[in-house]
Amino acid sequence: MSEADNNPATEAETEAVETEATDTAPEGKTVEQLEAELDDLRDRLLRAVAEEQNTRRRAEKEKADTRAYAVTGFARDMLDVADNLSRAVAAVDEASLAEASQPLKNLVEGVAMTERALLSKMENHGIKQVAPEPGSAFDPNLHQAVAQIPSDQPAGTIAAVMQTGFVISSRTLRAAMVAVSAGSPAGGETPSGDTGGNVDLKA
Repeated sequence: MSEADNNPATEAETEAVETEATDTAPEGKTVEQLEAELDDLRDRLLRAVAEEQNTRRRAEKEKADTRAYAVTGFARDMLDVADNLSRAVAAVDEASLAEASQPLKNLVEGVAMTERALLSKMENHGIKQVAPEPGSAFDPNLHQAVAQIPSDQPAGTIAAVMQTGFVISSRTLRAAMVAVSAGSPAGGETPSGDTGGNVDLKA
Protein backbone atom coordinates (compact mmCIF):
# COMPACT_ATOMS: atom_id res chain seq x y z
CA MET A 1 0.00 0.00 0.00
CA SER A 2 1.37 3.40 -0.96
CA GLU A 3 1.96 6.31 1.41
CA ALA A 4 -0.90 8.23 -0.23
CA ASP A 5 -3.17 5.29 0.43
CA ASN A 6 -2.06 5.29 4.04
CA ASN A 7 -2.91 9.04 4.28
CA PRO A 8 -6.08 9.65 2.24
CA ALA A 9 -6.38 13.18 3.64
CA THR A 10 -3.02 14.23 2.14
CA GLU A 11 -4.22 14.24 -1.45
CA ALA A 12 -7.34 16.22 -0.55
CA GLU A 13 -5.34 18.78 1.38
CA THR A 14 -2.94 19.22 -1.54
CA GLU A 15 -5.81 19.85 -3.95
CA ALA A 16 -7.36 22.37 -1.55
CA VAL A 17 -4.12 24.32 -1.30
CA GLU A 18 -3.70 24.37 -5.08
CA THR A 19 -7.31 25.54 -5.52
CA GLU A 20 -6.84 28.30 -2.96
CA ALA A 21 -3.64 29.49 -4.65
CA THR A 22 -5.42 29.53 -8.00
CA ASP A 23 -8.33 31.53 -6.56
CA THR A 24 -6.11 34.19 -4.95
CA ALA A 25 -3.84 34.72 -7.94
CA PRO A 26 -4.96 37.39 -10.44
CA GLU A 27 -6.25 35.62 -13.51
CA GLY A 28 -5.31 36.76 -16.98
CA LYS A 29 -3.02 39.62 -15.79
CA THR A 30 0.61 39.90 -16.64
CA VAL A 31 3.31 41.35 -14.43
CA GLU A 32 3.38 44.44 -16.63
CA GLN A 33 -0.36 44.98 -16.12
CA LEU A 34 -0.01 44.62 -12.37
CA GLU A 35 2.87 47.08 -12.32
CA ALA A 36 0.80 49.53 -14.39
CA GLU A 37 -2.06 49.26 -11.90
CA LEU A 38 0.38 49.81 -9.05
CA ASP A 39 1.81 52.90 -10.77
CA ASP A 40 -1.72 54.21 -11.31
CA LEU A 41 -2.61 53.72 -7.66
CA ARG A 42 0.64 55.37 -6.60
CA ASP A 43 -0.10 58.34 -8.88
CA ARG A 44 -3.61 58.70 -7.46
CA LEU A 45 -2.23 58.63 -3.94
CA LEU A 46 0.36 61.31 -4.71
CA ARG A 47 -2.29 63.50 -6.32
CA ALA A 48 -4.58 63.08 -3.33
CA VAL A 49 -1.79 64.00 -0.92
CA ALA A 50 -0.85 67.06 -3.02
CA GLU A 51 -4.47 68.20 -3.19
CA GLU A 52 -4.83 67.80 0.57
CA GLN A 53 -1.71 69.90 1.14
CA ASN A 54 -2.95 72.60 -1.26
CA THR A 55 -6.32 72.66 0.47
CA ARG A 56 -4.65 73.04 3.86
CA ARG A 57 -2.41 75.86 2.59
CA ARG A 58 -5.40 77.70 1.11
CA ALA A 59 -7.30 77.35 4.36
CA GLU A 60 -4.33 78.67 6.34
CA LYS A 61 -3.95 81.66 3.97
CA GLU A 62 -7.66 82.45 4.17
CA LYS A 63 -7.47 82.25 7.95
CA ALA A 64 -4.45 84.58 8.01
CA ASP A 65 -6.14 87.05 5.62
CA THR A 66 -9.31 87.03 7.69
CA ARG A 67 -7.30 87.77 10.82
CA ALA A 68 -5.25 90.51 9.12
CA TYR A 69 -8.12 92.31 7.38
CA ALA A 70 -10.96 91.71 9.84
CA VAL A 71 -10.78 95.33 11.04
CA THR A 72 -10.85 96.88 7.54
CA GLY A 73 -14.37 98.27 7.85
CA PHE A 74 -13.72 99.70 11.31
CA ALA A 75 -10.39 101.13 10.16
CA ARG A 76 -12.05 103.02 7.27
CA ASP A 77 -14.51 104.56 9.72
CA MET A 78 -11.66 105.65 11.98
CA LEU A 79 -9.88 107.48 9.16
CA ASP A 80 -12.32 110.38 9.47
CA VAL A 81 -11.46 110.67 13.16
CA ALA A 82 -7.74 110.67 12.39
CA ASP A 83 -8.23 113.28 9.66
CA ASN A 84 -10.22 115.59 11.94
CA LEU A 85 -7.63 115.37 14.70
CA SER A 86 -4.88 116.14 12.19
CA ARG A 87 -6.78 119.16 10.83
CA ALA A 88 -7.39 120.45 14.35
CA VAL A 89 -3.70 120.31 15.17
CA ALA A 90 -2.70 121.87 11.85
CA ALA A 91 -5.20 124.72 12.26
CA VAL A 92 -3.06 126.33 14.97
CA ASP A 93 0.29 127.53 13.68
CA GLU A 94 3.34 127.79 15.94
CA ALA A 95 3.28 131.59 16.04
CA SER A 96 -0.32 131.68 17.23
CA LEU A 97 0.31 128.88 19.69
CA ALA A 98 3.28 130.75 21.20
CA GLU A 99 1.03 133.72 22.00
CA ALA A 100 -1.93 131.62 23.14
CA SER A 101 -3.05 131.22 26.73
CA GLN A 102 -1.96 128.19 28.69
CA PRO A 103 -5.42 126.53 28.61
CA LEU A 104 -5.43 126.80 24.80
CA LYS A 105 -1.92 125.36 24.62
CA ASN A 106 -3.04 122.49 26.82
CA LEU A 107 -6.04 121.90 24.58
CA VAL A 108 -3.91 121.80 21.43
CA GLU A 109 -1.39 119.50 23.08
CA GLY A 110 -4.23 117.24 24.24
CA VAL A 111 -5.59 116.99 20.70
CA ALA A 112 -2.10 116.22 19.38
CA MET A 113 -1.62 113.52 22.02
CA THR A 114 -4.99 112.02 21.10
CA GLU A 115 -3.97 111.93 17.44
CA ARG A 116 -0.68 110.21 18.28
CA ALA A 117 -2.42 107.69 20.52
CA LEU A 118 -4.99 106.89 17.82
CA LEU A 119 -2.31 106.34 15.17
CA SER A 120 -0.34 104.18 17.59
CA LYS A 121 -3.34 102.00 18.41
CA MET A 122 -4.18 101.66 14.71
CA GLU A 123 -0.61 100.63 13.97
CA ASN A 124 -0.85 97.95 16.65
CA HIS A 125 -3.61 96.42 14.53
CA GLY A 126 -1.62 96.58 11.29
CA ILE A 127 -2.95 99.95 10.10
CA LYS A 128 -0.09 102.27 9.21
CA GLN A 129 -0.10 105.85 8.02
CA VAL A 130 1.36 106.73 4.62
CA ALA A 131 2.78 110.27 4.86
CA PRO A 132 5.29 110.80 2.03
CA GLU A 133 7.70 113.71 2.15
CA PRO A 134 8.15 116.20 -0.73
CA GLY A 135 10.71 114.76 -3.10
CA SER A 136 9.70 111.16 -2.39
CA ALA A 137 9.20 108.87 -5.37
CA PHE A 138 5.63 108.62 -6.61
CA ASP A 139 4.16 105.14 -6.06
CA PRO A 140 0.78 104.56 -7.76
CA ASN A 141 0.09 101.73 -5.32
CA LEU A 142 0.27 104.09 -2.33
CA HIS A 143 -0.30 107.56 -3.78
CA GLN A 144 -3.08 109.20 -5.74
CA ALA A 145 -1.93 112.11 -7.92
CA VAL A 146 -4.59 114.82 -7.95
CA ALA A 147 -2.49 117.58 -9.51
CA GLN A 148 0.81 118.27 -11.19
CA ILE A 149 2.44 121.54 -10.22
CA PRO A 150 5.75 123.35 -10.77
CA SER A 151 8.06 122.92 -7.79
CA ASP A 152 11.66 122.69 -6.73
CA GLN A 153 11.35 118.90 -6.47
CA PRO A 154 12.51 116.71 -9.38
CA ALA A 155 9.87 116.16 -12.03
CA GLY A 156 7.74 113.11 -11.35
CA THR A 157 8.34 113.10 -7.60
CA ILE A 158 5.92 114.24 -4.91
CA ALA A 159 5.71 118.01 -4.59
CA ALA A 160 3.08 118.28 -1.82
CA VAL A 161 0.78 116.08 0.25
CA MET A 162 -2.91 117.01 0.44
CA GLN A 163 -4.04 114.08 2.55
CA THR A 164 -2.16 111.24 4.20
CA GLY A 165 -2.95 107.67 3.27
CA PHE A 166 -3.18 104.41 5.17
CA VAL A 167 -2.33 100.78 4.54
CA ILE A 168 -3.62 97.73 6.37
CA SER A 169 -1.14 94.86 6.37
CA SER A 170 -0.03 94.70 2.72
CA ARG A 171 -3.12 96.37 1.21
CA THR A 172 -3.80 100.03 0.58
CA LEU A 173 -6.66 101.20 2.75
CA ARG A 174 -6.59 104.74 1.37
CA ALA A 175 -4.07 106.17 -1.05
CA ALA A 176 -2.34 109.38 -0.03
CA MET A 177 -3.53 112.35 -2.10
CA VAL A 178 -0.52 114.14 -3.51
CA ALA A 179 0.54 116.76 -6.03
CA VAL A 180 3.28 115.62 -8.38
CA SER A 181 6.11 117.92 -9.34
CA ALA A 182 6.27 119.09 -12.94
CA GLY A 183 9.79 120.40 -12.38
CA SER A 184 11.04 123.91 -11.84
CA PRO A 185 9.65 126.46 -14.32
CA ALA A 186 12.89 128.41 -14.06
CA GLY A 187 14.83 125.38 -15.26
CA GLY A 188 12.69 125.04 -18.34
CA GLU A 189 11.85 121.43 -17.52
CA THR A 190 8.17 121.87 -18.21
CA PRO A 191 7.26 123.55 -21.48
CA SER A 192 3.95 125.35 -21.76
CA GLY A 193 1.06 122.88 -21.86
CA ASP A 194 3.27 119.94 -20.85
CA THR A 195 2.11 118.02 -17.79
CA GLY A 196 5.35 116.15 -17.35
CA GLY A 197 4.17 113.04 -19.15
CA ASN A 198 5.77 110.57 -16.74
CA VAL A 199 3.05 110.29 -14.10
CA ASP A 200 -0.48 109.02 -14.65
CA LEU A 201 -2.72 111.36 -12.68
CA LYS A 202 -5.54 108.83 -12.92
CA ALA A 203 -3.53 106.08 -11.26
